[in-house]
Amino acid sequence: MSDYGTTLRKHRRLAMLRFLKDCDGYSANGSIIRDVVNGVGVTSTTDQITTELAWLKEQGLITLDDLGGLLLATATTRGVEIAQGLASHPDVQRPSPRA
Repeated sequence: MSDYGTTLRKHRRLAMLRFLKDCDGYSANGSIIRDVVNGVGVTSTTDQITTELAWLKEQGLITLDDLGGLLLATATTRGVEIAQGLASHPDVQRPSPRA
């Protein structure tokens, strides 16, 4: 994968975790996640979101439930810590400091 593709994937993962961190119950469905990630400028297809949700689950950063074709993602404690910059993962973009 190109450097650009790798960077984009890391940013996509961070955007997803940041959004889940701010959701009630730390949960949202895949369709909403796709819309939010696209809205922050990380252009993503449904397949890319589904792939990244599965990857985040494998890493223990979210739980994932299939509700009859609708994926419900919930951030784990580690996922929230990465979104906040308190922990890191080499394949998730580290958040920038906020003013």
